Amino acid sequence: MHIVVCIKQVPDSAQIRVHPVTNTIMRQGVPTIINPYDLFALEEALRLRDKHGGEVTVLTMGPPMAEDSLRKALTFGADRAVLLTDRFFAGSDTLATSYALAAAIEKIGEVYGKPEIVFTGKQTIDGDTAQVGPGIAKRQSLLQLTYVSKIAELDLDGGKITVERRSEGGVQVLETKLPVLITMLEGTNDMRRGSMADALRAARSDLVIWSAKDAGIEDILKCGLRGSPTVVKRVFAPAARAEKAEQIEIRPAAIDTADALIETIFGTLPALETELVELHQTL
Repeated sequence: MHIVVCIKQVPDSAQIRVHPVTNTIMRQGVPTIINPYDLFALEEALRLRDKHGGEVTVLTMGPPMAEDSLRKALTFGADRAVLLTDRFFAGSDTLATSYALAAAIEKIGEVYGKPEIVFTGKQTIDGDTAQVGPGIAKRQSLLQLTYVSKIAELDLDGGKITVERRSEGGVQVLETKLPVLITMLEGTNDMRRGSMADALRAARSDLVIWSAKDAGIEDILKCGLRGSPTVVKRVFAPAARAEKAEQIEIRPAAIDTADALIETIFGTLPALETELVELHQTL
C-alpha cells in the first residue's frame, strides 16, 4: 500500500503579519511550523502503514526552506519526502496549488507506485479555505471523504475503506472504494514521538526535489500568480464588540439552579428557545 500525505509549512499563527499594500501574508522573519491539521493526517497515514504495511510519502509545495518541515515529517517515521519547489509557484492561490500538487501526485504514482490513499489536513491555518484537498481530488478524479474523524476499517483486498465523518447533524459512517482522498479533522489522534533511528535517517536522507518540469506540469500559466484568479481586496481586523456581556443573577433560594438559569436565559432571548426546539425536532 502506498499513501501520500500533503503537508504545508506555514507561519506560526501567533506571529502572522499581513503586508499593508499587497494584502498577502508576510513570511520573512516569521517562524514556520508544519500546519497543525496536517499532523493529524500524517499520524493517521503512519498508523495505517504500521497496521497494513506499505510506504508513506510526504509531499509539500513551497520554497527551499520547506525542506525543514519535510525532514520533521521524516523524523516521525515517513518513508519518503518530496519537495515541489519552483519560482513559477510563487503567489499560488488554492486553485494553482491544487493543480501543482495534483500533477506531483501523478508523478509520484509513476515513479513510486500509485497511491491508494491521499491524506491532507482539513485546512491550513494561514488560509483557512479547506479547498486544496477537494481540489486535488477533483483534478485526480479521486473519491473524497472530508472532515473524517476516524478510519473505521480498511480492506485492501476488497479495495474499500470505511470512515466516520463529522457533520452538522452528527456522525456519518461512509464506505467507498479506493483510491480515495481523505481530509482529517483535528483531535482525531495524537502525533507520535519520532524514534532516534528515524531522526538520524531524516538528517541523512536526500529529499526528492522537483521543479515544475520535473513534476510533469505541462501548463506553467496555471501556476503561481498567473494561474491564481483569487484577488484579496482588503484585509482587516474585526472591530471590537461595543456591547458588554450581561450578568444574569439567579435567586439564592432557587431549588434547581440550572432550571432557573435556563428559564432566565430563554426569558432574555426568546428566539433562542424557538431555534433550539426546531433543531431538536429535526434530529
